[in-house]
Amino acid sequence: MKVSPRDIEAVCRSLPAGVRVVLVYGRDEGLARERATRIGKQIAPDLSDPFQVARPDNAAVKATPSLLVDEMSAISMLGGRRLVRLEGAGNDMTDAVKLVLADPRGDGLLLITAGDLDGGSSLRKAVEGGKDALAIACYEDNARDLSGLVQEVLSAAGLRASRDAMAYLMENLGGDRAVSRGELDKLVLYKGSDKSEITLDDARACVGDTAAFALHEIASAVTAGDMKKLETGLERAWIAGESPIAILLLLSRRLMRLHYARALMTEQNLGPAEAVERLRPPVIFFEKPVFTADLARWTARKIEQALDILIEADLECKTTGNPAEIICARACLRLAKAAR
Repeated sequence: MKVSPRDIEAVCRSLPAGVRVVLVYGRDEGLARERATRIGKQIAPDLSDPFQVARPDNAAVKATPSLLVDEMSAISMLGGRRLVRLEGAGNDMTDAVKLVLADPRGDGLLLITAGDLDGGSSLRKAVEGGKDALAIACYEDNARDLSGLVQEVLSAAGLRASRDAMAYLMENLGGDRAVSRGELDKLVLYKGSDKSEITLDDARACVGDTAAFALHEIASAVTAGDMKKLETGLERAWIAGESPIAILLLLSRRLMRLHYARALMTEQNLGPAEAVERLRPPVIFFEKPVFTADLARWTARKIEQALDILIEADLECKTTGNPAEIICARACLRLAKAAR
């Protein structure tokens, strides 16, 4: 069964009774690792315990698919439920996983982690069709997910962020959960024993030089129609190995914010500057002049057309096999020309 996004957190906290196989997959490897760890610890609090946790070799499983059934049927030496971890799995593991789904022996949990699996993946289909199996997708954090992560990490350290600091973090943390958590941990370490409110300066001191900030600059260059800044930003992003999907996602978020502000202008008869002030999370003060200028530049119809182009580019990156960097750059340059 495919787990819906709204139920994922509940599954990570408490696995439903009777579940024997869990597949955690997606582009956001950091988020996939985090969720797999939380689920695994429900079975084995110490994931390095060799008596309770088995990590069969993928090549061995591929050569002998029944090996997974044997691992699932084995009894833990010290008692308790057994955890079998299959990491970096692909469609070549499908036959072995199907054997486990068809064989009810043992009370172990097979926990599988994989990269991005499209809808045609045989492994994904096998797990989604299993009566005692769950498939959990892990993709780049949306605004709600990111806000929850920020609140979780800061609250655990007894900290809270000012409105501008929160807005800055939301704008500049990236799409990878592990990277975002690492940046927040760095911010907590920076504050140390100082439990005063996190200011914008604090946030900029820790997060301002991250790759996510560079991606934000690319999105800003696109909506401003700044071709020179865009070309420089893209070149640096490719050298740094940044994800084209992450760039398209961040640009989409910016355009959706512009679209919402446009709606406020129409519905409440507001000027661009007034509409920007109404946005939540708020636009950071030093970004307001730029965002307001973008709002005057982009009509609602133009934004809708731009979002269609980004959706098309995202789909092309994931399905055609063509170089994602070229697809992303082409879409960004096309929108930047439109902005001009």
